[in-house]
Amino acid sequence: MTALSLKRIYQDKLNTVVMIMALTLVITTPLIIFASLYTKSSMLFASDHSLWDLLFSSAWEPTKGKFGFLPFIISSIEITILSVIIAAPICFLVAIHLTQYAKHWFVKIMYPVTDILAGIPSVVYGVWGILVVVPLVSDVIAPFFGIQTTGYTLLTGAIVLSIMIIPFILNILIEILNTVPFELTEAGLSLGSTRWQVIKHIILKKAKPGIISAFGLGIARAFGETIAVLMVAGNVIKIPDGLFSASYPLPALIANNYGEMMSIPLYDSALMFGALILFVTIFLFNLVSRIVIYRLERSL
Repeated sequence: MTALSLKRIYQDKLNTVVMIMALTLVITTPLIIFASLYTKSSMLFASDHSLWDLLFSSAWEPTKGKFGFLPFIISSIEITILSVIIAAPICFLVAIHLTQYAKHWFVKIMYPVTDILAGIPSVVYGVWGILVVVPLVSDVIAPFFGIQTTGYTLLTGAIVLSIMIIPFILNILIEILNTVPFELTEAGLSLGSTRWQVIKHIILKKAKPGIISAFGLGIARAFGETIAVLMVAGNVIKIPDGLFSASYPLPALIANNYGEMMSIPLYDSALMFGALILFVTIFLFNLVSRIVIYRLERSL
């Protein structure tokens, strides 16, 4: 065996070890995050706080040792669902137009536009929400329904959040629809189908697992968004009783209080438990999404 052959064998083994180490890091990172958050939250469980009371109680009085996370959980869920309801049809229709109908020059213009939107910092979206969306809700939308509000509401947070996740979901949808073989489109058109029939019955059906994955990732992104929502949602500790009610999502709770409450061990543990709720919720949602996608792929 020559020296060159030995060198190649050693390089191959080294590359294999490096790849295994990288794979191990990716796999173990979620476990390390979960273990860290659970360890930091353990003081809360050791102080006679049951999991049921923590998750389903509305009493949030840290000075009295009461940590009910229900208002924050409900706020997070409602803002996330509403933002996806607003963003989903926009992303879906725009992705279909850009991949199936739009001229090539227009598509080349839209790609950098979506990239710019995706790269804008969250705080800029928050400032835009304060300057534009808050007055829109307080002066136009709420009075239309006969309601008076400051504008810092559940609806405001959902609108800002929907604008933030649109480029994220849209880029994924465009890539998914572009992966559908063009031969399928040609075959459908050659059989006398209209353009929309081909899109509806062939392209969207073929891309269904990817479309579900795109919206699943969008929901996960929306659920954990912090700064922009914190700036416009109102941050009032109560279960929202309508679109024009103030809300207080879990990420906003952690961002607002963590720095100054680290000196209070039980409060610090409660905030880490809030982070643990976020982590477990997103993990379970992604797990369910993957199961649904796997079953869809098998049925196609």
